[in-house]
Amino acid sequence: MDQYLKIQDQVQEEVSREIGSRQVQVEDRKNLHFTNAVIHDTQRLANIAPMSLPHRTTQDVTFQGYVIKKGTAVTPLLTSVLYDESEWERPHSFYPAHFLDKEGKFVKREAFMPFSAGHRACPGESLARVELFIFFTTLLQHFRFTPPPGVSEDELDLTPHVGFTLDPLPHKLCAAPVHEEEEGLRI
Repeated sequence: MDQYLKIQDQVQEEVSREIGSRQVQVEDRKNLHFTNAVIHDTQRLANIAPMSLPHRTTQDVTFQGYVIKKGTAVTPLLTSVLYDESEWERPHSFYPAHFLDKEGKFVKREAFMPFSAGHRACPGESLARVELFIFFTTLLQHFRFTPPPGVSEDELDLTPHVGFTLDPLPHKLCAAPVHEEEEGLRI
């Protein structure tokens, strides 16, 4: 969020309008359309597990004109769907509108699969979604995130460290309380 301050402003305005200062609850997701879209596009663009675990085909399969024989090991490349130019208007850009309809309501997209898909999807997906929503929304309810003094939004490097997973590189940021009564929370 420290690289996308205008989007952060929109999230904080929506959270302030819909929740105010009360504690964030899971049920708030249905009213926080833009916030939910921001979380989803963050996961789409900055997926940490670009590949799923290997699987074996249980029967001969024809995929895009290729025959994959029964018993063949297949490793799904989730990033290929999360960045697919035929699925996303701006596949290589952070663009929360990917998950909003014309009325600004949140829309779940079939091509969104950061937890994999089908029978092999992450068993903790529903818990992870809830925790991510509460954690992200609570942080933005209480803090404004900005680059450190002397660093512009454009100078922030969000390039991940590539390994089996894509890990964010460490960088500094400032978190200032958005409410005066939280002044002691400055980090």
